[in-house]
Amino acid sequence: MRTIVALYKKCKKSDSSFIMVFTRLLINQFIYKKTILLHQKVTLKGIRNIQCHKKIEIGIGYVGFMHKTDKTFLNINGHLNIKGNYNIGRGCRFDIGKNATVSIGDGGYINCNSSVIIMHKLSIGDNCAISWNCQFLDEDFHVIDYEGKKNTPNSIEIGNHVWIGCGVKVYKGTKIPDGCVIASDSVVKGIFDKQNCLIGGNPAKILQENIQWE
Repeated sequence: MRTIVALYKKCKKSDSSFIMVFTRLLINQFIYKKTILLHQKVTLKGIRNIQCHKKIEIGIGYVGFMHKTDKTFLNINGHLNIKGNYNIGRGCRFDIGKNATVSIGDGGYINCNSSVIIMHKLSIGDNCAISWNCQFLDEDFHVIDYEGKKNTPNSIEIGNHVWIGCGVKVYKGTKIPDGCVIASDSVVKGIFDKQNCLIGGNPAKILQENIQWE
């Protein structure tokens, strides 16, 4: 009973339809054996391709500048594995290709209006905070040839306890170690090997070492 009351209060605060959220939750639990809470404006394709160990909330969290009519779309043709409780913000777009894998650790969130377009591999560690209007993209979709061109790995790897600021773009071949902070509006591409760093700019580089964040 307490769980239902808590869900009702959360829905009321975030302009979510309690009846719709609760009904879809029961369907997801009964048919798919998954605890996934969906805002009424969430379209989720490929729920069978999602492996969740705890609870996933999509479009339920309160963000002051989002409206109840804002749409969220997830197209999961590949594999999405979320190891713990996780929140996906309203207005997000997920497109996971047929042969792609996205793995997300325990805890953390991705905030509203962010895009995850993965055709190969994305891994996000535990307790990562991803702000609004971010983009993760591991595919060029078009080919540009030139002399001396070097092939870039297609995967993206985000460590544990990483904070990614608003408007950040993360492209293929990127590795961000544990404890790092990515400054807002940065364009990140490449391998960073030092933990607990402030990274920012276009192209992104290390701005400060030995930082801590909460």
